[in-house]
Amino acid sequence: MKDNYQIILRPHITEKSTLLRENNKYSFVVSRDANKMDIRRAAEELFDIKGSIIDVHTMRVQGKVKGRMNRYQRGRRPHWKKAIITVVEGTRIPVFESI
Repeated sequence: MKDNYQIILRPHITEKSTLLRENNKYSFVVSRDANKMDIRRAAEELFDIKGSIIDVHTMRVQGKVKGRMNRYQRGRRPHWKKAIITVVEGTRIPVFESI
């Protein structure tokens, strides 16, 4: 079993994720091999919100193709996985409170 810090890697802060916080949804970058139950357990233990998580949505995000326009210098950013955690009304995750 992985450590909680190996499952939830960092918060994913974008304009869209900031708007989702108004609906009690928080976005995180998670390990690519983590499943929904691992993410739920890690979030409950890390942020001390036992029983406050309603739902966990996950999605795999493809890395962008980067590089010059010629065909010889092409690269790709790594693929990653995102989780959106929905919590009960009034529950706050302290990582996002200072943002």
